[in-house]
Amino acid sequence: MSSNTDKAGHVYSSRTIAQLQRQIVACRRCPRLVQHCRRTAQEKVKRYREWDYWGKPVPSLGDRTARLYIVGLAPAAHGGNRTGRVFTGDRSGDWVFGALHASGFANQPTSTHIDDGLRLQGAYITAAVHCAPPDNKPSREEFEACQPYLLREIQLLKQVRVVVGLGQLAFAAYLKARREVGLRVPTPRPKFGHGKRYDLDGITLIGSYHPSQQNTFTGRLTRPMFHSIFRTAREIIEDVEP
Repeated sequence: MSSNTDKAGHVYSSRTIAQLQRQIVACRRCPRLVQHCRRTAQEKVKRYREWDYWGKPVPSLGDRTARLYIVGLAPAAHGGNRTGRVFTGDRSGDWVFGALHASGFANQPTSTHIDDGLRLQGAYITAAVHCAPPDNKPSREEFEACQPYLLREIQLLKQVRVVVGLGQLAFAAYLKARREVGLRVPTPRPKFGHGKRYDLDGITLIGSYHPSQQNTFTGRLTRPMFHSIFRTAREIIEDVEP
């Protein structure tokens, strides 16, 4: 499904971030994902049996004047799909918000539920795909169906100075979205790697391993490695602030 189809046209008419997020939550463009989110919300898991799951697309989160833009892959079935907030209620979120708090981008180091008082300060978190996918693997068509939301965020978030791509797929999704909105992508194309940095006409793109259990439990990603990404982001932003 192309990002330029009429079915996505309403996305480009969004004048505010708040309006765009309402459109994300109402989106039903991918039947497989809609079914998976609903089924997961109904079946639940034992440890969250008492929860009333969100069970639909998870909106982005953050400050509309953000200097830091974080792109993840997709919500977790029993994390964001349960709580209704991206990176909230799972182990990956513990890493993300712990690192953001340590670098001054969040008012607290944890994110457990939608009313826990969390606020982002100068940061904005999105996902390449806003629905929890089966086996954590969106299809190519699902990436394309969700891409208009990423494109519009890039257009609306005009003060971004640093972009962090959490994982190779999110890193690639951001580069593809840049090209789609007419922003320059260097040749050769930037290659993903943890801590790799690229200057994209005033925006610094940084790659980071995703804080998935596959990476954190094996030691491929350590907390010092992850925290260093956001310290670097803070340093870059402060260097360019007037």
